[in-house]
Amino acid sequence: MRSRGLPWDRGRLARIKQRAGETPAVPGNILEPWNITHGAGSLADGSAVFRERIHPFMQANDIRRGIVIVFNGDLCKVMEFNHHTPGNLRAMVQAKLRNMRTGNQFEHRFRSQDEITQAYINQHEMEYLYSDGHAHHFMNTENFEQVEISEEDLGDSASWLNPGVKLQVQFFEEKPIGIELPKTLRVRIAETEPQVKGATASASYKPAKLENGVTVLVPPFVNEGEEIIVDPSENRYLERAKKE
Repeated sequence: MRSRGLPWDRGRLARIKQRAGETPAVPGNILEPWNITHGAGSLADGSAVFRERIHPFMQANDIRRGIVIVFNGDLCKVMEFNHHTPGNLRAMVQAKLRNMRTGNQFEHRFRSQDEITQAYINQHEMEYLYSDGHAHHFMNTENFEQVEISEEDLGDSASWLNPGVKLQVQFFEEKPIGIELPKTLRVRIAETEPQVKGATASASYKPAKLENGVTVLVPPFVNEGEEIIVDPSENRYLERAKKE
């Protein structure tokens, strides 16, 4: 089932609250998406009404890994976070975020009491099919429905797509907005410098260009043509791939 998040405006919120017999408490300026929880109810005349519960802002102190927040108008996934209380200063939360539209990662420091909008998304396992040059096409592995995501929305993640790969496609307000790549991928090295005689595993890593065009750093003993295991979310070498 796809995301039930819906865009909000002040008038719609007031009407729903009024029908439900509640006094609306409207935030100052509703510009961002809110998470909506639907439930069946009824009015005094017996007519049906949907009760919708707004999930308010969360504080930065409650941030956790893996959630998606709205930051500077974009959906960003929290990759890592750490709480800091430097000296007599106020507590801070240092977070590493990944922009789900561009794929870029960056760090931001929040004050612990900063209010953050949490975005609620659904994920479905889908199989990557092909690219038509402008968008990438995916198929739901359960009902075989197909969706497409633009090259711009996928960002750097598009480099890791190969036909047949199964991954999680992320939906927000029923629209596919991005993908969550597998935690590890098996890839082949297309180009890298040959191993220097006498080099050890502790020697400096060297750049290696993969068949998909992505460059990662690998140990000096890894050679051109070998298959390796990488973490695609960080473009990071993990280990040599075992022979199949």
